[in-house]
Amino acid sequence: MKTIHILAVDDHMMTMVGYKYILEDANFDDFVIKMDMATTFDAGKEKIKASADGSSYDIILLDIQLSPIKEGVACTGEDLGIYARKVTPTSKIVFLSSFSDNYRINSILQTVNPEGYMVKTEINEDALKEMVETVLTAPPFYTKKALVAIRNKMSTNIYLDNYDKKILYYLSIGTKTKDMIELISLSLAGIENRKRQLKEVFGITKENDYALITAAREKGFI
Repeated sequence: MKTIHILAVDDHMMTMVGYKYILEDANFDDFVIKMDMATTFDAGKEKIKASADGSSYDIILLDIQLSPIKEGVACTGEDLGIYARKVTPTSKIVFLSSFSDNYRINSILQTVNPEGYMVKTEINEDALKEMVETVLTAPPFYTKKALVAIRNKMSTNIYLDNYDKKILYYLSIGTKTKDMIELISLSLAGIENRKRQLKEVFGITKENDYALITAAREKGFI
């Protein structure tokens, strides 16, 4: 039988072991599953890079929040999805995350355009099996909460570029705005302007930087 190769990247090992147990033991009509795992952004990136030699993964499962692996801007599952799109474009990408917020899901639809999105509270054996079958034959696949979020898409979407993400990251670790000019290729005025725009995007225009970080964290951007 054909073997479908899947990579799962999640910083919770037991979560991935559960996925692996379910999928490798599931009965599919004409294929079997072999699943690899990675618990950090770097480890996932290396596996994706190594697979680009002609042995690309059929499906890549990504959590959004991944444990930081070094100093600098934290890398997320969204960043890894963008990387995978460039390196192994034939791989199907599915996000499995606790985030059911329409802001976060629609941001990922814009940046990665994945073949699926599953909210973790809705994941079970049947859903995982259906996801694999659908993604391989007629994507996309969304769980109910993800689909509701997509349908409730806001008229103003939240899309953050690399500068925005860096500003939020450095604010989250306590870096002062005036010190960011040494870390980000923007002037102090440019950084302040970006912060004002971010506060408008998150609907907290009259609040401080702490409120901005809190809002960004609640939406899954940090």
